[in-house]
Amino acid sequence: MAGGLRRALAVGLLLLSSSVWAAKKVDLDYHVRLLPQSDQAEVRLTLAQGSAVRSLDFDLGDGSLYSDFKADGQWQLTPGKQTRGVWRPAADKASLTYRVRISHGRKNGSFDTRMTPTWALMRGDDLVPPAKLDQQDGIELVSRLEFELPNGWKSVETAWPRVGKNKFRVDNVSRLFDRPTGWILAGHLGSRRTRLGETEVTVASPRGQGMRRMDVLTLLTFVWPQVQAVYPRHPTKLLIVGANDPMWRGSLGAHESIYLNTRLPLVSESGTSAVVRELAQVFGRINDQQRSDWISEGFAEYYAIELVRRAGGMSDERYEGLQKKLARDSQKVTTLRGEQINPAQVSKAVLLLQELDREIRLKTRNKRSLDDVLRGAMHLESVDTKEFVQLADSVIGESSKVLDTELLQ
Repeated sequence: MAGGLRRALAVGLLLLSSSVWAAKKVDLDYHVRLLPQSDQAEVRLTLAQGSAVRSLDFDLGDGSLYSDFKADGQWQLTPGKQTRGVWRPAADKASLTYRVRISHGRKNGSFDTRMTPTWALMRGDDLVPPAKLDQQDGIELVSRLEFELPNGWKSVETAWPRVGKNKFRVDNVSRLFDRPTGWILAGHLGSRRTRLGETEVTVASPRGQGMRRMDVLTLLTFVWPQVQAVYPRHPTKLLIVGANDPMWRGSLGAHESIYLNTRLPLVSESGTSAVVRELAQVFGRINDQQRSDWISEGFAEYYAIELVRRAGGMSDERYEGLQKKLARDSQKVTTLRGEQINPAQVSKAVLLLQELDREIRLKTRNKRSLDDVLRGAMHLESVDTKEFVQLADSVIGESSKVLDTELLQ
């Protein structure tokens, strides 16, 4: 009897656990039609079953990028400095359609994102703005992104896995609402691809933009073993996009993707590399808070130098020259705290991290290093200065003397 009861209980628990795990999958399709003549994209979100979602509450920034909203169900727009749009979908198949302006200009006449008659370089973060998702229990949204390209445009590249010609699967385990973040490039493109470790790497740019695609791939191939040794998680796909002036003359990492102006040297005169710095940002994904921007910025610049050096791409002489430059650039810095820090503070943060690395190696007899602090910070959802100090102390096994500084007060 007891055996039969046990069996019945076991079967009951099994059924219960399988019903808990078998979330109902509902398709969420993003359809993006690019419209170069009006410098816009028409975006359509379609839920296969609208009743699965109670509401999507979008943060539309100042609202100036978005227009022409049409919705199945209720749509409520609240304009203001922080414009919000709330969609309550109709019960059956339901769509929300709107238009997004693509080109964003800067005061100096350059562009952050841009659309021309033959190509577009944009961010998925703008195509689908951030939103708070309120969905029914036991539902899992399965998201796909599809592009409808203008006549003559050949291809589109995103950082998401490709599941069709111009179609991608969007799956972000750290977010409830899967949206297609990261850099996106479409049009008449030139691309080079290779596999580095577990990562499919694509370097792409519009034709005629002077992107040194093979140079970028060669540099990445050279530093990749060092990258793998430092970072525990590696993306399955990495996209590097580039374009020439009037695109902004800088570099910027986003979700599993990096933008690089094609005029930037891959390694600067001082010996640091913009592409390796953005790689460190993308792989590290350190989310700092409470005026602790120095942590992610300092780590990225530190590893931009360190990965090239460990790979044998920097002589001791050049490393010493770089140290002198960092010291010179940061001599007037008195604090590292702030929501956004300036280049002089970044230089100071690098020097502090280098000193911390030496302290850790000395006190642990070379068993641990700053790499261990980085990995610890990567495991945290977010990190502030106080938590960073605690993390370093736990790696050393005692209080850090280097971090007991007024720079961090």
